[in-house]
Amino acid sequence: MKIKDLLSKDGVSLNQTAADQNAAIDLMVALHDKVGNLNDKAAFKAAIEAREAKGSTAVGMGIAVPHAKTSAVKKAGLVAITVPSGVDYKSLDNQPSKLLFMIAAPDGAADTHLEVLSKLMTMLMDQSFTQSLIDAKTPDEFLDIIDKQEAERDKKSSASETAAPAPSKSGLKFLGVTACPTGIAHTYMAAEALEQCAKDNGISMKVETDGSGGAKNVLTASEIAEADVIIIAADKNVEMARFDGKKVIKASTADAIHHSSDLIERASSGDVPVYKHTGSKVSADASLDNESVGRKAYKHLMNGVSHMLPFVIGGGILIAIAFLLDDYSIDPSNFGSNTPVAAWFKSIGGTAFGFMLPILAGFIAQSIADRPGLAVGFVGGALAASGATFAAPGGDIPSAFLGALVAGFAAGYIVLAIRKLTDGLPAALEGIKPVLIYPLCGILIIGLVMCAINPIVGALNAWITGVLNGMSSGSIVILGAILGGMMATDMGGPLNKAAYVFGTAALATASQSDQTGWMIMAAVMVGGMTPPIAIAIATLIFKNKFTEGERKSGPVNFIMGLCFITEGAIPFAAADPLHVIPSLMIGSGVAGALSMLFKCTLMAPHGGIFVFPVVGNVGMYLVALLVGSVVSAVLLGILKKDVTK
Repeated sequence: MKIKDLLSKDGVSLNQTAADQNAAIDLMVALHDKVGNLNDKAAFKAAIEAREAKGSTAVGMGIAVPHAKTSAVKKAGLVAITVPSGVDYKSLDNQPSKLLFMIAAPDGAADTHLEVLSKLMTMLMDQSFTQSLIDAKTPDEFLDIIDKQEAERDKKSSASETAAPAPSKSGLKFLGVTACPTGIAHTYMAAEALEQCAKDNGISMKVETDGSGGAKNVLTASEIAEADVIIIAADKNVEMARFDGKKVIKASTADAIHHSSDLIERASSGDVPVYKHTGSKVSADASLDNESVGRKAYKHLMNGVSHMLPFVIGGGILIAIAFLLDDYSIDPSNFGSNTPVAAWFKSIGGTAFGFMLPILAGFIAQSIADRPGLAVGFVGGALAASGATFAAPGGDIPSAFLGALVAGFAAGYIVLAIRKLTDGLPAALEGIKPVLIYPLCGILIIGLVMCAINPIVGALNAWITGVLNGMSSGSIVILGAILGGMMATDMGGPLNKAAYVFGTAALATASQSDQTGWMIMAAVMVGGMTPPIAIAIATLIFKNKFTEGERKSGPVNFIMGLCFITEGAIPFAAADPLHVIPSLMIGSGVAGALSMLFKCTLMAPHGGIFVFPVVGNVGMYLVALLVGSVVSAVLLGILKKDVTK
């Protein structure tokens, strides 16, 4: 396959003008639609914007290569535009982009086109070639320039494959690995930049590309053993265990593209730390990474959240189906499990939900301490869910998702500490460390930690319940705001549960003559319904504030919110707690206060929209829910930073 098989004359538009990045995207998406590459124009543009939200695809040197791999693409294809006056495409070198290629890759299709795209990416590293494309007068001339460059490159590649490898003039042997999140553009451009710079300096170098079509040019064990230095230019995790004991430099793909000479110079100096995958010298690994402590913590957190998300969404939707299929009139206290079919769905969904906290804690711990941290984190998350204490090992008051966060980080660093303490053991015991010492000691210590934490949460719950009981005779609107805000504070955690228990207890004291208890329950439920709905609204309106994965999962929160499953907002709160939680608390507080102000009542302890038939003043209840959700969504748009920041 040749580049011209993916790029047709109708897909080339020269001498364009574009006011900004969005205008340039619109031009190229329209070209893809024109040549018949797309199934869904709007969905494809959304995928392009989602990729840009992760970081600009303008690679500098006047070049931008926006790309997306999505089911909205009918067939793989390329389009190109030139903007001689330049367009601000948020390039890393702050220079305007004049040559722009947009790649459309079909989701789930064969990746043969990726070989062609990788070739194009490396060709674009030749500045004289890119300038000739910018200067082209017609699409035919544009395509001829590409054909000639491609033919010349193929000829050189064939010659290099048959010729013996050129010896390194300096005697040094370098290896590299490049990888970007989508594995289409930056991966190959970074590899080309490193290889070319090494060649210019008379150094032998082989680079493995971890692209969308899988790893290519894979490094062998013998090559790794013989290498002097290994350069990892990656924006995602790569397999590092194979580099244990080797000198390793870590960088981003942008560093490799724009500062490859600096990386090669540093590698040539020999002043490079040795990478240790396991053992006591954990700081050696940290020294390779220039990321801040906050950034590292965020990456650990996101590893847990990304693994937890399927359990939240899958289990939550099944629970929602249970409410839909159940009959509230049979037994209001058992709503969701009154009929056999509903009980089956709720049981399966509840089982999935039960894995949520152990998964969160386990994969946070794994991110910190690698595989030995997984078991310790799982146990810590399970203890957070059960609420185990020294007095009641079987469970008392759960610390829920906040406790699981603590458990995950604690487990990870506990395992790292155990590694350091056991580093001096005889080499003969090395094999039993990961299967005996790490899990045994780690699980024991995390058990002690969680049993110490959970009673504190229990005391906090008791105090909060006492405060709420004291307020019930005061301002009912203020009480509604407090209860609503508590429902959004930790979303299934101790504060949320304290507010919910207070609401259900209030039902027992309510009657037709005194409906205060029913009003309290209504405020509690609307406060719990607001966070997921607000998240769903925000992901649709403020797309630049959320990652591609968050935007895809966001609309599911409409269902979860309407079903009174507040936990749907947890992944978003866990990813950015300082901005998300306050936004959700304020919106839920507004919803709870309005529910009280409108004297809305609820006689059921759960059920969301499926118990609206038993809500008093249901019209204004919907108004309270909508207003609270919009308030939180707007605050999310204001407070959350753009994902590129």
